[in-house]
Amino acid sequence: MLTGPSHRIRCPMKITKLSTFRVAPRWMFLKVETDEGIDGWGEPVVEGKSLSTEAAVHEFAPYLVGQDPMRINDLWQVMYRGGFYRGGPTLMSAIAGIDQALWDIKGKALGVPVYQLLGGLVRDKMKVYSWVGGDRPSDVIRDIKRLHERGFDTFKMNGSVEMGPLDNSAKVDAAIARIAEIREAFGNTIEFGIDFHGRIGLPMAKTMLRELEPHRPLFVEEPVLAEQDEHYARLAQHTSIPLAAGERMYSRFEFKRVFEAGGLAIVQPDPSHAGGISECLKIAAMAEAYDVALAPHCPLGPVALAACLHLDFVSHNAVLQEQSIGIHYNQGVEPLDYVLNPEDFVIQDGYMLPFTKPGLGVVMNEAHIREASLRAPDWRNPLWRHEDGSVAEW
Repeated sequence: MLTGPSHRIRCPMKITKLSTFRVAPRWMFLKVETDEGIDGWGEPVVEGKSLSTEAAVHEFAPYLVGQDPMRINDLWQVMYRGGFYRGGPTLMSAIAGIDQALWDIKGKALGVPVYQLLGGLVRDKMKVYSWVGGDRPSDVIRDIKRLHERGFDTFKMNGSVEMGPLDNSAKVDAAIARIAEIREAFGNTIEFGIDFHGRIGLPMAKTMLRELEPHRPLFVEEPVLAEQDEHYARLAQHTSIPLAAGERMYSRFEFKRVFEAGGLAIVQPDPSHAGGISECLKIAAMAEAYDVALAPHCPLGPVALAACLHLDFVSHNAVLQEQSIGIHYNQGVEPLDYVLNPEDFVIQDGYMLPFTKPGLGVVMNEAHIREASLRAPDWRNPLWRHEDGSVAEW
């Protein structure tokens, strides 16, 4: 019988603590600690519902503390299936941030970036795009010029102000005129997607898509709300513009119905909302099987962006990556304010390179995060109303 220190069975690493930090502008970071001193970071948040998400994270803690963080698949299933009620933005966002932190721990423990644990790179760099124009799009030409000079050639903007189920031609003309100006100013030197944010219903969506066609946007996002996803296929039959959606869908079980029905050309799961890297990897593979492109949603912070990029770098159908540097929500703070390695987030000629550090590749500035969390704002999205006083989609 072999004895001695070199033949002792090594005890598995154990999770010891989960800590959450709500910070400006509307984000939340999660730190998962272990008994071996290896920490992982995640970004679980529902924008505007951070307190609910924070509570959900800590409700999962009893399932996690004392467990081996390397068993990501098992812990994911425990969190998802361990409760009778499951799914939805709050629970899946809580799982998402925890999942990100577990992958961060595993990569650090093994000394490799997460994408290596997922099979390795399928591309050398990832195309990213920038937001312009704000909630009610304005100054779009100015913003595009400024960012174009910095190397960006792909953008996204909100497509309209609030619109009723059957709205007037003046609003349609104003929205289309803005897009026409962009094409006139920049021609084909840039590309842009248009986000309807679910602000318009099916009747107006048909009209808007028809009027937009001559200007050839790269895609139209959320032409109708996610809960009206049965209309995606019908709308796709009436337009040549690629349709995109998915930021308000939270698991493969929701996405499967959309894939089966057809209509989407681009799917946009959010690794901070749709169950983390583990779940979004499955969604990406499902999308590839249906010949649907992947463009992960990410108007959030540095951990969320890193999680997206690891997914992009192992998914053959990934085409675009949203990022929030300079987005209109970032009042007085930017994603890189919370990291100690901003050099790893450099955007060069509209692309980002793979991280080289182990885990997610993000070195968080914990001291600053803790201090910032003491004055975290309770962010809420605007509440809009139509002229008749009824609530409008934001």
